[in-house]
Amino acid sequence: MLPTVTELQHALEAGIVTSVDLTRAALKRIDDPDGEGSATFTKVFHTQAMAAAQASDLLRAAGLTRSLIDGLPISVKDLFDIAGETTTAGSAVLKNAAPAEHNAVIVQRLMQAGAVIIGTSNMTEFAFSGLGINPHYGTPRSPWQRNTGHIPGGSSSGAGVSVADQMAVAAIGTDTGGSIRIPSAYCGITGFKPTAARIPSDGALPLSFSLDSSGPLAPSVQCCAILDAILAGEPYIPLQAPTLRQLRFAIPSSVVLDDADHHVRQSFEDAVALLASNGAIIDTIDIPEFSELPYLNRMGGLVCAEAWAIHKELIKDHADAYDPRVTSRILRGREQDAADYIELTQIRQDWIASVEDRIQHYDALLMPTTPITAPTIAELQENDDAYYAANGLILRNPAVINFLDGCALSVPCHAKNTAPVGLMIAGAGGWDRHILEVGLAIEGLLSQGK
Repeated sequence: MLPTVTELQHALEAGIVTSVDLTRAALKRIDDPDGEGSATFTKVFHTQAMAAAQASDLLRAAGLTRSLIDGLPISVKDLFDIAGETTTAGSAVLKNAAPAEHNAVIVQRLMQAGAVIIGTSNMTEFAFSGLGINPHYGTPRSPWQRNTGHIPGGSSSGAGVSVADQMAVAAIGTDTGGSIRIPSAYCGITGFKPTAARIPSDGALPLSFSLDSSGPLAPSVQCCAILDAILAGEPYIPLQAPTLRQLRFAIPSSVVLDDADHHVRQSFEDAVALLASNGAIIDTIDIPEFSELPYLNRMGGLVCAEAWAIHKELIKDHADAYDPRVTSRILRGREQDAADYIELTQIRQDWIASVEDRIQHYDALLMPTTPITAPTIAELQENDDAYYAANGLILRNPAVINFLDGCALSVPCHAKNTAPVGLMIAGAGGWDRHILEVGLAIEGLLSQGK
């Protein structure tokens, strides 16, 4: 079990460990030539991190603790600006770009809370894939059967591996179609995609203005809630887990279990059965809107249209430097005209209203975070057809919640010593605290069997 934010904070307060100890240990793991550090991070802040850790220890010795993450090593996805550093967003295109002049808002909030920013985590180029494969900076391997080399999930690939390998206590990623939840599922950790508007995007390189959100990957639901409050600029109020007998869940009857592999289906069904045996009410309901999404997004959807608007000038000048598997998806945005885009934004509002109406009497939707376990890196690197098929299938379930403008957790639900599987606990926009509290209750139940 990974140490949680609160466990480490208690250890710091008790003098059992120091921030310098934690930071030095994290850096040692990153620098280990036999580890995943070189593929997990695009930059490592050895000097700055140690200085921040020393400052945290000095303040603590003087009786000052800034937050529950004070003194803890945190990784930040390499599309958030850090003053004085170049934000590469996992791309060779930006490696010679001018350094950022200011910290992204959430980076500044983390620093003010006393976080030790350990480095910038690797990612899919420009965050445009759910797999985590990066031909420029390498692809970190997920913890599961590491010698075989399974994908970590993307686009926040380095974020997931940095937490799983204790190179950071927690990580900050982004999620446009599942990019926090997928690496959380494949790395056996917890991830939270908040309602997009909760977390400021200033200083983050966008992929899709309509769908992007920023959030934590961490060892537990409570860890995610602590970080979410800091990112949102809110005081942290401890979660109160509801009694499972009070909860009512909905499982969509269509789409989310289509093409699920046996291990994912069994892990999901076992988790649902455990919830039911502990008093939760679980209904399978029809949400036909989910089946409409492939047609609505047939021209590339909001993400391709908005990515094209963001990247068209860069592609014009540097197309050869892009990962072609990323470029091909961005270029789909050219297929849409203004009328197509406006029509889809209007349809989306009606779609959201319809789905919200169907789920309003439930505490959360339940579904597998991804319908398949992590494929190997080699099979996807070598074959374009396999890459695109896996990408579409792996993004399918979490992307539904982005289109809903909702919020969602992914928590591990697999049996010990089996391939990691995520259980997604999702709700409509603005349900963030409720989903976190429901997730805390579910996490407590699932952890009893591990």
